[in-house]
Amino acid sequence: MSTPITLPRIVEHKRGEVAAARVACPLEQLQDDVAAQQPPRNFFAAVSTGNGPGGVNVIAEVKRQSPSAGVIREEFDPVDISLQYENAGAVAISCLTDEHFFGGSLSTIRTIKEAVRIPVLRKDFLIDQYQVWEARAAGADAVLLISECLSEGLLMDMLILTHELGMTALVEVHDMEHLLRVLQHVGFPHPGYMLLGINNRNLATMKTDISHTIRMLELAEEHLDILVTESGIKTPADMAHMVRHGIRRFLIGESLLKHDRPGDALRALVGTPWT
Repeated sequence: MSTPITLPRIVEHKRGEVAAARVACPLEQLQDDVAAQQPPRNFFAAVSTGNGPGGVNVIAEVKRQSPSAGVIREEFDPVDISLQYENAGAVAISCLTDEHFFGGSLSTIRTIKEAVRIPVLRKDFLIDQYQVWEARAAGADAVLLISECLSEGLLMDMLILTHELGMTALVEVHDMEHLLRVLQHVGFPHPGYMLLGINNRNLATMKTDISHTIRMLELAEEHLDILVTESGIKTPADMAHMVRHGIRRFLIGESLLKHDRPGDALRALVGTPWT
């Protein structure tokens, strides 16, 4: 029987990846590469104050596969998908860069950035500041920081580095304990560089429940302007349910990528005039 793909297993594998990457490309080389980059696009503003269709702001995700869904798209053209998303009104792109479990690649960020005008997030399992430098060197405008993967001290260090590099951090939590921990640091080290994500996927069962975000709102309601709900949004009814609770920022991928034309799927999802 194969070992289930859990967050601890992914993090363990990621440690080996980071160690190998440090040998292949020393930090000093990454820092030189970052110095040669154009400034990041403003991911925070795009998501928090953007003007997405129907008054909802969608970060649309590009990924080939996932541990829970398997291969999502056999024919995978990340640039074409990203352009479809942009044309359908997405305010930003989330690019899955984990290679081993999600079939992604860090180099995809640059090819997407060259094609679209909206900002791009590196979505991966970041456990080391080296990966933040890596993301910026690849052209990323933002990084996902998963609270469950990071000690409090390391999370603070990575937030500081993200700010210093002019990037946005989307800090993701999955449960009340981590939400309470992260809420203490909203706006750190400077307002305008941090978004708060709540993932509706149960990390133990890999099942999604969109009501999970709503149950967490009692603690996070004052941060609705930076709150992003992630995973499980499949239908206009799902989105309307969230909007009724004041949630207007979404990270959506799998349900769009299963359609032949992901852009058309996004257009249909946000086509309702929410009230």
